Amino acid sequence: MARLNKFLKLWLETHWVAPAYAGGLLIGLAIAFFGAAVNSMAGWLYAISGIMMAIACVNIWLSPRSLRGLQTHRHPIRPVSVGEALSIEVLLDNTAARPKVLLEVHDNLPMQLCDSPKTAIAVIPPRKQHHWAYTCTPTRRGVYHWETVSLRTAAPFGLFWCQRAYSAPAHAIVYPQILPLTRCPLIDQIGVSSGIRWQTSRQSQQANEGLTRAVRPYRWGDPTRLIHWRTSARYGELRVRELEELTADNQVLIGLDTSDRWSAAAFESAVTTAASLYVYSLQHQLNATLWLPHLGILQNKHTLLTALAEVMPGQANQQSRFPSQPMIWLSSSRHSPQSLPQGSLWVRWLEENATAAPSTTSTRPALSVSSEQPLTDQLQAEIAIAPLMQ
Repeated sequence: MARLNKFLKLWLETHWVAPAYAGGLLIGLAIAFFGAAVNSMAGWLYAISGIMMAIACVNIWLSPRSLRGLQTHRHPIRPVSVGEALSIEVLLDNTAARPKVLLEVHDNLPMQLCDSPKTAIAVIPPRKQHHWAYTCTPTRRGVYHWETVSLRTAAPFGLFWCQRAYSAPAHAIVYPQILPLTRCPLIDQIGVSSGIRWQTSRQSQQANEGLTRAVRPYRWGDPTRLIHWRTSARYGELRVRELEELTADNQVLIGLDTSDRWSAAAFESAVTTAASLYVYSLQHQLNATLWLPHLGILQNKHTLLTALAEVMPGQANQQSRFPSQPMIWLSSSRHSPQSLPQGSLWVRWLEENATAAPSTTSTRPALSVSSEQPLTDQLQAEIAIAPLMQ
């Protein structure tokens, strides 16, 4: 019954007006005085009843009019990570020639983002704007959309509430939590930035023969050692060689398993790990990318973090193949995929109450993550890393 009354009151408030406690009391007293006047034929009772009804009618008529001539605008919302303050700004524009008084504003945020905030406004002068800014701290990653801001008033007497929704589309992106890693053996100890193939790449930049990809016209600043004299003599102008650069070892490729084998808590932990490893790699001047089975390889920071913000288990594309280069594979499977590239590292999330020590054998994951220990400590702890061999 209470739920039905609440629904009926909300429906009246958004489609017409709904009586406040004082308004309902006023209507009840007016009816009581009118009934007493009919029984006693006393004129002063009729007058009191009429005055009460007139006051109620004035409030019923003026409340919806108080919300006319208002427009709402919204500033773009800057993406943040989980745990950071999300700043939201709304502009209320009074286009009418009269001031708007005694307003209550609700921003209709999704329940998963945070509780819908509200504020009270005493007056908006004619042809003026009111700037409302507030912050909320999201606890869940995601891409959130909402469309309206609700304005509510009981002006001028506070007897009847009227509420209307105004269009103010919003788009907010909450990235996964970024862990403040000061060190990460998964990145630091696998020779990503100082491996043999990275040295070979540096040597290729100093070479004067071999590994030629193409020959192009000379540009100011090109080293003279790269001039291809035979081709230059043929064309009558200087031509230089473009050499292949082997840069595989200064790249960090992070892969996230998006199959439906995850528990909710483990998947959130894996998404947080992927985002944290990516940001850590960027901070150490590494070329970091992310591979998702349903999207492929992502490199742009905003696109990558947005994909992690909205990724959910069960989005795996069975037709998608692993990239050819080694990766850090984040998974909850008991066994590593047979097609995982040689040299990859496997990070596995343990089931609840399960324990497993890192192993240096080729058939075990390089790191086992447990829900019973802080994720930051596990990613920063010294581990024996053995690249997975096929």
